[in-house]
Amino acid sequence: MNNPKQTYNKLFLKYVAPNASYFWSTKQPLVWLFSLIIGVAVAYTAIIFRHYIGYIQFAWVGETSEIFFDKLADVPLYLRISVPTFGGLLVGLIVYYAAPNKRPEGVADVIGARAKGTAYISLRHGFANIIAAGLTLGIGGSAGREGPIVHFGASLASVLARFINIPPSSRRSLFGAGVAAAVTASFNAPIAGVLFALEVILGHFAVAAFVPIVIASVVATLIVRHHLGDFPGFIIPEYNISSFWEFPAFALLGVVSAITAIGFQTNVRLFDKLANMVKIHDIIRPAIGGFIIAIMSLFVPEILGIGYEATNKALQGDYTLAFLFILLFSKTIAVAVTLASRLVGGVFSPALYIGAMSGGAFGLLASMAFPELASDTGLYAIIGMGAVAAAILGAPISTVLIVFELTADYSITIALLLSVSIATGISQAVQGQSIFHWQLTNKGIYLDRGSHRQIARNVTILDVIDRCDPTPFDPVEYEDSPTLTLDSTLEDAIKKFGAFTNCDEMAVVETDKDSDEKTIIGYVSHIRALQIYNYALIATNIEEHN
Repeated sequence: MNNPKQTYNKLFLKYVAPNASYFWSTKQPLVWLFSLIIGVAVAYTAIIFRHYIGYIQFAWVGETSEIFFDKLADVPLYLRISVPTFGGLLVGLIVYYAAPNKRPEGVADVIGARAKGTAYISLRHGFANIIAAGLTLGIGGSAGREGPIVHFGASLASVLARFINIPPSSRRSLFGAGVAAAVTASFNAPIAGVLFALEVILGHFAVAAFVPIVIASVVATLIVRHHLGDFPGFIIPEYNISSFWEFPAFALLGVVSAITAIGFQTNVRLFDKLANMVKIHDIIRPAIGGFIIAIMSLFVPEILGIGYEATNKALQGDYTLAFLFILLFSKTIAVAVTLASRLVGGVFSPALYIGAMSGGAFGLLASMAFPELASDTGLYAIIGMGAVAAAILGAPISTVLIVFELTADYSITIALLLSVSIATGISQAVQGQSIFHWQLTNKGIYLDRGSHRQIARNVTILDVIDRCDPTPFDPVEYEDSPTLTLDSTLEDAIKKFGAFTNCDEMAVVETDKDSDEKTIIGYVSHIRALQIYNYALIATNIEEHN
């Protein structure tokens, strides 16, 4: 008869020990504790960031909240032009002297840091970015506040992760926790914050990452709701779908939303290309952008700032058809000018704004064509808001939840999902990438071609090389043979092995900076390169499924 204690030990060793071993080896208790700290820090930063924007806005408009259009009419003309212009100059100084590569950063850089495997963003750059972003939005820059706080949350999390000795996978989980807390604190949307971090930043839904991300999101929610209150971002009437016959209209709205999203991204790319063609000093560029925004706002003040006031009115059905089109086109141009001039801000809020305007316009047209079947215009504005934002951001799941939590209306779930899926699918088929992936492509990071390519780029030759005693490099001897340098990556090695099928080994050559003499310092074998690549793929697979 088996001893119960021995049976228990066998069961423990067989079923519990392997899982417990992974739990402790990745230091999950420490990760959970730090995710709580990150949630607290990011939540208070988001609250301070809101007040910072409000105080700058108050200095020239006399109002700290997003509802300020009525008071804007009393602001003298010289202030309405000079504040965005000279404020843009200050933004240019901050970005030029404090930001990496003299350019603002945002969500795309967070995704890029995760893709590179480092999951690290300098806290100095995070502070510089958020200070410049607050100034941009306070002076009326047409952008969102969510992107900068996401960038700062990621930078804060990555710096805190360096204080503890944890595996890279756990470091990336904390990175996601910072992002989740930032989205949660910005939108008062904890579920959307969790899913945005998993869907967009980490790119997987592993339980090991899910727990710390949820902890950070919950903590951030409690803090923000304690200080700012628990209420949705947009106050709207209760809407209901009038008839199931409207669903073809919702599907058509998905197509219209895709066209709107494609038009927005095309416009942003065009303005960015035009701005790069014009030779202007980097400090002056944001001032010119601020001046253009100021002139536009004299005719359409609704383009200024985050745009929640105008979005809310569109969701309530307060705008005429003509004015919705005016706001749609004006905001699209204003956001493109803001981003191209290197004023600092995100695209979350602008995407919601543009979607609400296009959806509202579609709803008015639908009610004109089928007055007995069409629902309220505001309902179409809500659905359009989600569909356009999902297509622009490339985040259909988290965008749907952001719309739910911003409006506190779950009655339109099926219609929203239908429009979002169609808009995202068409946008992906036409463009192949979200606005974040386009920004990464400009920086040489091609995530739309699969994560396996970025994995090969993350591994350097130093991780693969078999060292040897330095020997002089003979160019004649290696005339028909490929070689590598210390700057080469595993991707370079695999490509060269594929091109030279008879080559089983490549020399790694180092060039002396002073004499330009070349020396062979080691070799990389084909088998070794493939082994390292397979190990990296397996490690990634384990991280994504634990």
